[in-house]
Amino acid sequence: MIDTVIFDVGRVLVDWDPRHLYRKLLPDEAAIDHFLTEICPPEWNLEQDLGRTWAEGVAIQSAKFPDHAPMIAAWNQRWHETMPDALWDTVALFERLEARGVALYGLTNFSQEKWPDTVARFPFLSRFRDVVVSGEVGMVKPDPRIFELLLSRNGLDPAQCLFIDDSEKNVEGARAVGLTTHHFTEADRLATALADLNLT
Repeated sequence: MIDTVIFDVGRVLVDWDPRHLYRKLLPDEAAIDHFLTEICPPEWNLEQDLGRTWAEGVAIQSAKFPDHAPMIAAWNQRWHETMPDALWDTVALFERLEARGVALYGLTNFSQEKWPDTVARFPFLSRFRDVVVSGEVGMVKPDPRIFELLLSRNGLDPAQCLFIDDSEKNVEGARAVGLTTHHFTEADRLATALADLNLT
């Protein structure tokens, strides 16, 4: 029986997308696509999620692309604009689970520098029983070790856990360590999945 739910954070509970910021700074979607593919690709951002400081990450990329240095620095300086709000329909499901006494945990690829301010902005994130933040532990999803860390340090049985993430790769990683999974695309589909598991 599933009695524990593990949430991803970005794009599940909070609306993280660097495009929110760069739509204010770059002229069109083609320019944004180029910047997020060639100048600051996902692999670069993932290094901050692995624990690299933002100062170092910005310095490295600015040295490679000096003409883009102000735009690269903006990702760090105006980081909160990449995450303008919570995804309140999903937060409502989180709160329904909480009210029913379901054990709630977090597992997120996230910069250790940015996490405390994010929790301060979105206080519901402080209500997890535990959160594994990748930047604090030096591992990122879908590495099986990060799932195993959350399970082991909380004494959780994977057979009793549902893991929710917007990334198919992360969902596959969770499934590989024995977790029941839900690939998040929208709150309505998640609500149906939770009801099917008798969690709400």
